[in-house]
Amino acid sequence: MNKFIMANDSDIMSGDVTDVYFEKTKKYLELMHSNPLVTMEVTTQSSVYDYINFTGLNDAISLLESRNIRVDAIPEGTVIRPRDVKGIPVPFMRIQGRYLDFAELETPLLGFLCQASGISSYSSLIKKSLGSIPFISFGIRRMHPAISAMIDRSSYIGGAAGVSGVFSSRVLGIKPSGTMPHALSLILGDHEAWKIQYENSDFRVFLIDTYMDEKFAAIRAAEEFPDIDYIRLDTPSSRRGNFPNLIREIRWELDIRNHKNVKIMVSGGIKLEDIPELIDAGVESFGIGTSISSAKPVDFGMDIVNIDGNDITKRGKFSGIKNVFRCRECHEVRVQISRDAPKCSCGNTMENIMVNYMDKGKITVDEDLNTVRQRSLEEIKNIM
Repeated sequence: MNKFIMANDSDIMSGDVTDVYFEKTKKYLELMHSNPLVTMEVTTQSSVYDYINFTGLNDAISLLESRNIRVDAIPEGTVIRPRDVKGIPVPFMRIQGRYLDFAELETPLLGFLCQASGISSYSSLIKKSLGSIPFISFGIRRMHPAISAMIDRSSYIGGAAGVSGVFSSRVLGIKPSGTMPHALSLILGDHEAWKIQYENSDFRVFLIDTYMDEKFAAIRAAEEFPDIDYIRLDTPSSRRGNFPNLIREIRWELDIRNHKNVKIMVSGGIKLEDIPELIDAGVESFGIGTSISSAKPVDFGMDIVNIDGNDITKRGKFSGIKNVFRCRECHEVRVQISRDAPKCSCGNTMENIMVNYMDKGKITVDEDLNTVRQRSLEEIKNIM
């Protein structure tokens, strides 16, 4: 028995974490001695995101490994609209094999892709809005700890400059990012908390709103430690008033005292829509938590589009084994059956961006996190 109420690796890999109707379907097909060769595609009919940062493929591939199937997909970290220029849903992933060889894995596979892609897509919108201004993912305390590494990985791919999770950072191979909690000031007092942070951290960020008014605390921190990197405001919403104006006031008071080098970082309930005004007020770094970790999942579905060589699917879907082409210059996307590269409306020849990731259960492409993240950062630039 697990100590905590959660599935372990074995539960997921075996297909136990599935919807019961897949178990019933397997039973019925086995009774009928039916196990057709199928092609299934992962698409979304509607999405809250105009652009989807496709993420979670790493876990999906691990889930499918050793199953006698072929997997093709859009590379992880690709940022793309969910429909092509003609309104055809983009297949983000394609699986080909005998249906009973992987039927029960549909539920966990979609879970991997839907939530990770939602977090990275939302993070990408934040990154696009912030440009070169950094933000750190602070959201793991709002979600089940079992998925903390997935949350941090997805937000990091989506553009976060760092993540706060210790376990996540160890798994991902990156250094964890963080400042100081209110607990440190409550226990030691502001001055001693700032002093120990200053003497023992290479990222000198002082949390200033535990006891004092933010403006006077900011002035005091800058006067006592003039070469700190940031002051951080995590002011509760009940005491913020007009938060951007509070930031402007602090920035003004620091500047006229020759503390222009001390930057302002904010955290606590920050959402995408808050960012432009806070930047305008003078914020130069963000800690963003709940809005990232609770980002709406991408509503992916997985559907049969071909059975034993015959194009067929359910109502509302598009049958046939498809390819996804994109123009390198204008990024126009086109979905079609043919593997012949079409001409883009701008005149360039489009490229098929579907990549083979697995053949007969063996992984053919295994990308590291840095490769995926760099692809994502380049792709985010193309969000309109």
